Amino acid sequence: MRRILTGTAADPSVVMLTTFDLDQYVYAALAAGASGFLLKDVSPEHMVAAVRLVRTGDALLAPAITRRLVERFARRDSTPAIPRDLSALTARELEVLRLLAEGLNNAELADRLTVSEATVKTHVAHILAKLGLRDRVQAVVLAYQTGLVNPTTPE
Repeated sequence: MRRILTGTAADPSVVMLTTFDLDQYVYAALAAGASGFLLKDVSPEHMVAAVRLVRTGDALLAPAITRRLVERFARRDSTPAIPRDLSALTARELEVLRLLAEGLNNAELADRLTVSEATVKTHVAHILAKLGLRDRVQAVVLAYQTGLVNPTTPE
């Protein structure tokens, strides 16, 4: 994958598809620039939806992986927040970041904030740029790492 992603603006979006449900593969793929990580048991419909989603600039992880990732960072209460300055974000951008961490997509964000999807995309782009992040997955991880949001126990 590193050969595919060279760090240029013309890089393709990559969705990793694997049978290995191991965290080290997820982290390596994300570190190398993957925009998605799915397990091979994904349905064809979900695979097509994932490719379309990543093509629009979004990112995704298989639900089981997302759950483990959130649980892992939730247990790191004693770890100091990473040195990212969230004060660079406006109040609205912080609100968008919180909602991103809840897993809302652009349409759901637009509905919740009573704005257009184009406005949501602009907010997300500003968040990523201001915080030096590659994609929404990194933004969600950062939201948990910094304590902006905390995991809740499902009811």
